[in-house]
Amino acid sequence: MTHTVTDSPDPSVTDHVRRYLATDGRDGFGEGGTTNLVLTTIGRRTGVRRRTGLFFGRDGDRLVLVASGSVPGRAELPQWYRNLLATPEARVQVKADRFRVRARVAEGTEYQRLWELMLTQTPVYGHYARSAVRPIPVVVLELVEEQQ
Repeated sequence: MTHTVTDSPDPSVTDHVRRYLATDGRDGFGEGGTTNLVLTTIGRRTGVRRRTGLFFGRDGDRLVLVASGSVPGRAELPQWYRNLLATPEARVQVKADRFRVRARVAEGTEYQRLWELMLTQTPVYGHYARSAVRPIPVVVLELVEEQQ
């Protein structure tokens, strides 16, 4: 695995991530009217670290992401989601806090509860769901304790 980090190919996302990182989230945490984090995954084919900014929610001490992508109705799932399926361990920055997480996809009643939580927090997901060709995945990020 390489230590190079590649940002999103979307210039607006790259700009958001760089502002967020440069200010420890002071510029970017509330972007789009909701809470944002920076997620760094490992590319499933390349092994390159990939970084993107995403809306997130909280469920206790866990973080919640919605894998809607940024284009309503697009059948392809986001790259970050597919990368997490291949390598569930990732890095996250929330404001100035940086930590390791392990991702898993919510299912069943947990999925329904977390979907409703995220829909309440970020109503635009309803628009995405109306044009989706399949249920939109919900991802749970759980903190990984750092080794001493």
